[in-house]
Amino acid sequence: MPLADPRYTAAHYTADYLRLKGLAEKGNANAQHSLGFMHFNGQGIEQSYALALHWYGLAAAQGLEHAQYNLGVMCQKGQGVPQDFAQAAHWYQQAAEQGYAAAQYNLGWLYAKGQGLAQDSGQAMLWFSRAAEQGDAGAQNNLGMMYDNGKGVPQDFVQAIAWYRKAADQGYARAQFNLGLRYDNGQGVRQDRQQATAWMRKAAEQGYAPAQFNLALRYENGDVLPQDSRQAITWYRRAAEQGHASSQFNLGLIYDNGQGVPCDKQAALEWYVKAADQGHAAAQHNLGLHHEHGAQDYTQAQVFYRQAAGQGFPAAQYQLGLLHEHGQGMPADAQEAIFWYRKAADQGHVRAQFDLGLRYEHGQGVPQDLSLALEWYHRAAEQDYAPAQYMQGVLHDRDDGPAPDSQLACACYCRAAAQGHSLAQFALGLRHDNGQDVPQDYAAAWDWYALAARQGHARAQMNLGLMAASGQGGPLDLQQAYIWLSMAAAAGVSGAEKSLRQTAARMRETDLARVREQLAAIAG
Repeated sequence: MPLADPRYTAAHYTADYLRLKGLAEKGNANAQHSLGFMHFNGQGIEQSYALALHWYGLAAAQGLEHAQYNLGVMCQKGQGVPQDFAQAAHWYQQAAEQGYAAAQYNLGWLYAKGQGLAQDSGQAMLWFSRAAEQGDAGAQNNLGMMYDNGKGVPQDFVQAIAWYRKAADQGYARAQFNLGLRYDNGQGVRQDRQQATAWMRKAAEQGYAPAQFNLALRYENGDVLPQDSRQAITWYRRAAEQGHASSQFNLGLIYDNGQGVPCDKQAALEWYVKAADQGHAAAQHNLGLHHEHGAQDYTQAQVFYRQAAGQGFPAAQYQLGLLHEHGQGMPADAQEAIFWYRKAADQGHVRAQFDLGLRYEHGQGVPQDLSLALEWYHRAAEQDYAPAQYMQGVLHDRDDGPAPDSQLACACYCRAAAQGHSLAQFALGLRHDNGQDVPQDYAAAWDWYALAARQGHARAQMNLGLMAASGQGGPLDLQQAYIWLSMAAAAGVSGAEKSLRQTAARMRETDLARVREQLAAIAG
């Protein structure tokens, strides 16, 4: 094999190269290795993987562990040769058995990943241990991870911490991050979130993206560190520029919402795209939302929703169901909509659960089944979704429902009403008004009607007007009665016009004029 391009002359080579070349050609292994190193790096001479392989190979055949290791690296990375993990393992093994720590570490990785040889956690543990005992920080960190996860050894957080600390004290960023995580959750060590943050910062300052992301989260949320949006953006950006998808997504959110920076939808989209291109499901979902509600490009929205939905992201599955239901960007397809709603609902997506309940209740896209409707309402209600709590109450209230239980219905209404659900508030007003499942209590009925009426519930406005006109549940107040009855009449509630005229007839002209001015002001 020629040593250099024929265009090169002796004048182009350094004296050191010529000296090493002479020794290498005489069979000196160290010189052969050094010559390979120079060619590998283009150090003063032609950069050539082929020549590096030649000289490393000669030195490795003589048993020089440095050369064996470097040959292994080139085989593993496919530098100058086709990538060959088995050949890499062969050379690492040769060097590792001579005690070369870097080769022991790499051989451990190949065993751990099952690359080039059968996956074997025990062998991985063996070679990591040998490298770690020589002070190899990467091996120490990997030993910590094996103890942490119980791979190849019984899970032992204390041992994990000990190995993480050895590597972290040498400045190994991944171990500093892992040690920070253990202090954060108190596994193997007393929980100390200040200490956790200190280790995270050490790793972040060395450019370790997961630690930068974690530090940014702390600044963004005011968690352990003071809330500081500028610092959060700085650390997210450092990680994002390294391709950290979650940091890219969070930067997108920050620009989308104008959190600590001016709102910038274009910048948000650019960061979402970077994260989405790496398969970040939430970023794909948000791109779908932007295309659906911003550009109203339903076809493109569908593309992004489908990417995220295919990864099991429930919000995207639900949105995809909506597009199918309404025929946006595709032909309407009730069955396909139900398919995606169910996917999302099975993962706990509350709106999908509620919508499935509605469809089973009314037989929309599925056979009518009140039992299944009640089941889906119940699942959503358990997540404190007020509309589902109300609908659960409605089904329990039905004599022909799957599980008639008026007391349980009342309890469901109470849960929804406490969250401000106007239909539930009105239902409770009726119950107290009529003494159904609760003692008759006009004052309580008044209160519930008032809450619903203020939210625009027309029948509650009607009932509240009637109660104010008769002094039932509260003070007789014809002006208030007139206001509520006017609102109910405007909404078309049956009988409201008649009651309004009757109330007006009982009022003094001055009071009637005053209340009509109030209504005009409200309308204006």
